[in-house]
Amino acid sequence: MRPCPSAMIRLAGLLFGTILIMLAGSATARRAVVLEIDGAIGPAVADYVVRELATIRSDDAALVVVRIDTPGGLDTSMREIIRALLGSPVPVAVYVAPSSARAASAGTYILYAAAIAAMAPGTNLGAATPIRLGQGDEAAGRARTNEGLARPSQDTESRKMVNDAVAYIRSLAELHGRNADWAAEAVREAVSLPASEALKLRVIDVIADDVPDLLRKIDGRMVIVAGRPVRIETAGVDITTTAPDWRTRLLAVITNPNVAYLLMLLGAYGLIFELANPGAVLPGLIGGISFLVALYALNLLPVDYAGVGLLLLGVALMVAEAFIGSFGVIGIAGIAAFAIGSIIMFHPLAEGFGLSIPVVVAAVIMSGALLVLVLGMLLRSRRKRVITGSEAMIGAEGETVEWRAEGGKIRVMGEIWNARSAGPLLPGTRIKVIARKGLVLTVEPM
Repeated sequence: MRPCPSAMIRLAGLLFGTILIMLAGSATARRAVVLEIDGAIGPAVADYVVRELATIRSDDAALVVVRIDTPGGLDTSMREIIRALLGSPVPVAVYVAPSSARAASAGTYILYAAAIAAMAPGTNLGAATPIRLGQGDEAAGRARTNEGLARPSQDTESRKMVNDAVAYIRSLAELHGRNADWAAEAVREAVSLPASEALKLRVIDVIADDVPDLLRKIDGRMVIVAGRPVRIETAGVDITTTAPDWRTRLLAVITNPNVAYLLMLLGAYGLIFELANPGAVLPGLIGGISFLVALYALNLLPVDYAGVGLLLLGVALMVAEAFIGSFGVIGIAGIAAFAIGSIIMFHPLAEGFGLSIPVVVAAVIMSGALLVLVLGMLLRSRRKRVITGSEAMIGAEGETVEWRAEGGKIRVMGEIWNARSAGPLLPGTRIKVIARKGLVLTVEPM
């Protein structure tokens, strides 16, 4: 019995259609990429987020989830991240998680900039008042909150900063239809909200237990992406977590203010040691590399350059003490300049980017100890008897070899010298040198 041609055609068509469906399904299969921000918003975090968003394509990813837990950070780094979020061709959801996490200060702005703002139960956001780094206002210092923020003082510059921040966060709120009034209050009054209240006040879009729960709850939502409406389709997508790579971790280490501070000190002392001992090579190499890395880090951090200048002046004065020998006057001034420069170098209100006081104290003590050691060596060298040159002969002991009247020959330090004395001496008499004139020594019996 031969098979029916029409049945074969139908079977072939079925197989062909199945293959096409499988290929189409594999072509449209996309993923949700999860980026992680854990800690202060700084240059390393901004570099990580911007680089990752730049490599993600809309035909490859259905959604980017930025999982965030931050106390705040630097304004410049925050704005870099927000520009990357707003320019991304892929919808971005900022998700405050896990429970007990927060999106304070800079984190609140980033949350408002996202196409989807989400929080896990037990999280909070807010306290978005900007801080003017280097501010010395006592009232602002007294008004610091436990998040490391301060209420703005009433001077013109502070009002301008706050008004600018309010306008910025309002524009982000209006872009995605969120509560702009509460955003302005978070900036002006440094208020905070838990997740449940944030959802009621339309500050966020959804509360989710985890990333899979978030994907289920936002599937099918319409959002604005790069200025155009886009429907989020997250049903059945794979979840891929892209952790910070070695570059981000290295940048995070060298932009730590404590590390940058110690690298600068290591660089300064290494270069000084190399200049004092030309040809040592290793101190110069270590010092030069450390100093250049420190300068790179300081360029990315909020630094008071008056503090940097005082710190380097202090190091220079302490080194000058070792060469000039002013018995501590220049050295004490150097320690004072070093300590003051270290304290004012990084502003303590920069959340996550302040210099640790124990590190400063340890550096000042070590530099002071180095100065005391140098001074001690200097004093001992001045008290020590000279052992080279013409002065080395004074006080040397020897014995007469031959003697006639007031002059003769003596042996001192293994050599024969012409000598004279106030009185005659017998050969073999132990003598001591009391003066020298040219090649003639004046001696006296022991």
